Amino acid sequence: MLLERTNQGVLNQGVVEEVAELCQVNYRTVQNIWLRGKRAGGIHGVANKRVKTCGRKKIPFDSDAIKKIELSKRTTLKDLANELQMAKTTLWRRLKEGRMKRHTNSIKSTLTDDNKLGQIRFCLSMLDELSVPEEPTFKGMYNVIHIDEKWFYRTKGTQNYYLAPDEEEPYRSTQSKGFIEKVMFLAAVARPRYDDHGVMTFDGKIGIWPFTYQDFAKRRSPYRERGEEVTKVLPSVTKDVSRDYMVNKLLPAIKALWPASERGRTIYIHQDNAKTHIFVNDSVFCAAAQADGWDIRLTCQPPNSPDLNILDLGFFAALQALFEKMSPGKIVDIVAKVKKAYDTYPAKRSNRIFLTLQSCMREVLKQKGGNRYKVPQMRKSFLAALEMLPDVVPCDADVVIAAIEALPDA
Repeated sequence: MLLERTNQGVLNQGVVEEVAELCQVNYRTVQNIWLRGKRAGGIHGVANKRVKTCGRKKIPFDSDAIKKIELSKRTTLKDLANELQMAKTTLWRRLKEGRMKRHTNSIKSTLTDDNKLGQIRFCLSMLDELSVPEEPTFKGMYNVIHIDEKWFYRTKGTQNYYLAPDEEEPYRSTQSKGFIEKVMFLAAVARPRYDDHGVMTFDGKIGIWPFTYQDFAKRRSPYRERGEEVTKVLPSVTKDVSRDYMVNKLLPAIKALWPASERGRTIYIHQDNAKTHIFVNDSVFCAAAQADGWDIRLTCQPPNSPDLNILDLGFFAALQALFEKMSPGKIVDIVAKVKKAYDTYPAKRSNRIFLTLQSCMREVLKQKGGNRYKVPQMRKSFLAALEMLPDVVPCDADVVIAAIEALPDA
C-alpha cells in the first residue's frame, strides 16, 4: 500500500497517516515497516521472520473425548467444559470451527412390535398400485382429509423480545401461570389442487372449529354486564362432542367445498387414535357420510405415529407461529385470530407438507416400522422456484421388498 502511493521511492505527504487509518494501526507502525523495507532493499524485508513460531498456541482438543462423557453431563457448554476440564470459551471457539456440533433432541413415541407392523402396513397401503414395480411411488393423496385437535394458548409462559437499549421491558400478566386462557380447535386440511397452468383451483382448507359455546353472564364484572352474551370453552371434549362436530360441522363443510369434478370419488377422513374420537364404523357418522350420494369414510392412522398426519407433522406448528404474532387477548380474540391464521396460511406450503409426509413414510419403510429417523429435507422451496417440485415421492423397490418381508404374513 505504501509502494502504490510513492513517487520514485519517496513517500508523499500524508501517505503514512492514510495507510495507518486504512489498516487501523498506529502510524508509527507504518513508519517502521517502511524503514525496514528500505534497509532490506525491497518488500521481502518486511515479511514476518517468525513464521509458525509466534502467536498464541491452540489448546489441544480431542473431539473423541466428548463421546466418552454421559449425555446427561453435556447438555450445556459449561457442563461439558467441566467434564473436559477446559474453559467454556475454548469450547465455544471449537463449536464455531465445526470441531463439535450442537444438537436439539426431540423425544419419540415408544413403539411396540405391533405398532411397527401397523406403520409398515399403513405406509405400504399408501403406495400407488399403478406405479411401475421397479420404481414405486406413493399416491397423490388428493382424496384424503387430515383432521386433528390442538390447544391454542393466549400466550406463552416465557416469551423472547428484542428491545432497544433504553426501552422499557414489556409487562405481561395472568391470574395463574398454570391456567392460561386456551381454546381447543378441530382442524381439517386436504391437499390443494392446481390446474395444468399451475393456478390453484382448491386450497384444501376444509375448516377449523373451536370447541366453545355461547352463554350469558350471570353476574356483572369489569369486562361485561350481567346478561351479556359471552364465549366459553367446553369443559371437556367427549366422544359425543366429537361426533357432533364431525357430523354437523366437518361433513357439511366437505360437501360444500369439495371440488365438483371429484364428487363421485371416495373421500377418506384421516384421524389419530385418541380415546375421544369416534369409531370408524360409527352408525350416526356413516349414515351422514353416505347421504346424498357421497362416499366419505373414516380411517385411523397407526398408533403412536404423529409423523403420519400432516397437521402434527408441520401444519399446526406453522399455524401456531402465525397465531402468536397476532398477540391474542380473551377467548373471543383467540378464536378470531386462530381462524385468521388458518385463512392466511399459504396453501402451497400445506401442499409441501404432503410431500414431507410421503418422505416420512419412505423413512418408516426403511426403518421397517421404526421412527429412528430425521424428517427428510427435500429443498422444496428451491424445487418450487425452478418449477421442478414433484407431485409424488418415489420409494426404492428394495426398500418396499424388505418392508414386505418384515411382515409376519409375507
